[in-house]
Amino acid sequence: MSTTLQNPSLHEGRGSEHTGSLQLVSFKLGNETYGIEITRIREIILIGEITQIPETPHYIKGLINLRSTVIPVIDLRARFSLPESELGGESRIMVLNVGRRTIGIIVDSVNEVLRVGNDQISPAPPTVASLGNEYMTGLVRLKEQLLILLDVDELFGAEETAAMDQAVANA
Repeated sequence: MSTTLQNPSLHEGRGSEHTGSLQLVSFKLGNETYGIEITRIREIILIGEITQIPETPHYIKGLINLRSTVIPVIDLRARFSLPESELGGESRIMVLNVGRRTIGIIVDSVNEVLRVGNDQISPAPPTVASLGNEYMTGLVRLKEQLLILLDVDELFGAEETAAMDQAVANA
């Protein structure tokens, strides 16, 4: 059973109230910090039972039933070809709106909601984008680190979406 992580700031002030700023939810995968626009996040839940589906790509962990909606769950570590790790007490599923679909992504931990100014965002270096990482839309300069800004529409393109649709259809 999934339990919703209570975080009222996730539902307050969706999007950018001030021109020139962006609201992000930051999360960790390994030693890196990533961010997704808050308007793309439906909710953040604790990891519960995930039903595995055979013959799906390695990064599709399975399906969850979230309030009578079957949602595919992606292991973001596997999608990024990062080493596998055990799910810990801080691991969460971020439920996202991607196009007309709802999907879940497993992350190591969710950090905080940030408001960043456009002046803090640098475009992704061309060398990174040329490696097939077009889902990285930029880097956010924080006090002591860089946050990798993700574009979920690019991250879950046609190939991934077809695989998720097939997994849900086979359930």
